[in-house]
Amino acid sequence: MASAAMSTLNLTSSPLNKQQLRLGAATLTADHVSSFSSTIPAPSLCYSSSSSRSHWQSINPTSRRNPWRRAGINRVVAKSGAGGGYKVAILGAAGGIGQPLSLLIKMSPLVSSLHLYDIANIAGVTADLAHCNTPAKVAGFTGKDELAACLAGADVVVIPAGVPRKPGMTRDDLFGINAGIVRDLAEAVADHAPAALVHVITNPINSTVPIAAEVLKQKGVYDARKVFGVTTLDVVRANTFVAAAKRLPLADVDVPVVGGHAAATILPLLSKSRPKIPFTDEEVEALTRRIQNAGTEVVDAKAGDGSATLSMAYAAARFVEASLRGLDGDGEVYECAFVQCGEAVAAPELPFFACRVRLGRDGVEEVMAAELKGISDYEARALEALKPLLKKSIDKGIAFARQQPAAPAPAMG
Repeated sequence: MASAAMSTLNLTSSPLNKQQLRLGAATLTADHVSSFSSTIPAPSLCYSSSSSRSHWQSINPTSRRNPWRRAGINRVVAKSGAGGGYKVAILGAAGGIGQPLSLLIKMSPLVSSLHLYDIANIAGVTADLAHCNTPAKVAGFTGKDELAACLAGADVVVIPAGVPRKPGMTRDDLFGINAGIVRDLAEAVADHAPAALVHVITNPINSTVPIAAEVLKQKGVYDARKVFGVTTLDVVRANTFVAAAKRLPLADVDVPVVGGHAAATILPLLSKSRPKIPFTDEEVEALTRRIQNAGTEVVDAKAGDGSATLSMAYAAARFVEASLRGLDGDGEVYECAFVQCGEAVAAPELPFFACRVRLGRDGVEEVMAAELKGISDYEARALEALKPLLKKSIDKGIAFARQQPAAPAPAMG
């Protein structure tokens, strides 16, 4: 028999159990099968194919030390047709984020159908991905006339569509173009996939998420539990930078990031990082600034040739995977996201706020508001300082959506 070809995808960070989370810890897990307990380290994905059959399988590589776990790592791979069999639609799939994101989602054992949409150049991306020997079936859709077919029956809709930043631009500078793109796509989602989880990646997230929410409200299909701004990249960066600064195993580090997704509205809660480690005042300031400005770091490094695409695709894929696990019945899935939760986190003036949430079958099941209690004085001051900035961006998005109200969604037959 020919030897099996293997490809591996790891979208994990260190998992904590529910009790640790309640005490203020944060977690980013990526177990891909609902039967896995939160007490088992998160697995990576591995797809196997041989000359006679294709299937996902479970293997146990050598265990490694983990300060919170005695069990070894499990590598999980899913059978063709196994898992939840969910349909994911990516709107803007031919772009710099959309292409690598599509590849990563194609590798998920929980996805049976992957629909790719863009205004041009999607046929080649679709053909390319269709050659990957993973179970998800890929279909491409081009232009507004095919958008309805792309969205039909989608469980999760991901929106990376829009223009990227260039050197010297802030995320807010993108508003003029991207606001209209998100508004139009949100209208289509309301009409053709009103029950889907909606993941907004398009910047400026602090404004585009309120735009999407307002459009869904106008259409009469808004469910606050199902609309997310994907801020996972801030957590990914925080974990990476803290692990490097403190010389810790990356898999052991988890830093919650709250607030928004632009410059000073991004607030890493280093006082809540796990493992619990000391930071000097200088380290806190330096790490906070770097996490807040990490996107600009990439934009400048690319020198006009785009913004953060690969890391954003990675972070977005991880959030999609977490959402799918929630849909699939895993009751212990926690992620940070920009959602409607202002009152829950004692910020009623902010309709939307990035915070840790528990994901489930209906989207957000619980807001982990306790994570904002007992933060450091530095973080408390930064939190108060970001509120007016974030409110201004939220209000800008809402005002934009209200200028041209959307017609109510058609009744679903």
